[in-house]
Amino acid sequence: MITDAFVHNVFFWLKNPADTATFVEGVKGLANIKHLRDVHVGVPVPSDKPIIESSYHVSLLTIFNSVEDHDLYQVDPIHEDFLANYVKQYVERVMVTDSVDA
Repeated sequence: MITDAFVHNVFFWLKNPADTATFVEGVKGLANIKHLRDVHVGVPVPSDKPIIESSYHVSLLTIFNSVEDHDLYQVDPIHEDFLANYVKQYVERVMVTDSVDA
């Protein structure tokens, strides 16, 4: 169980799904940001269950020790480079959820 964490989930819908592999490589580069506790980059599992959201192309789950670490991640040059060189070029839609321990 993950405890004492700030969890940041990002779901990306790409302009062109054929760019998924290139975009995934860009997302994986975010793992080099020192403020992260853990990171997972994924793609949806095909499902015919209506409750499962699988229309996105790439997901990013990041875990931080604190909201302060998350805030430092947001302004890290690696993250800013990702926004400028991947998100602006490849992404049509983004959904973000943040959560802390209940």
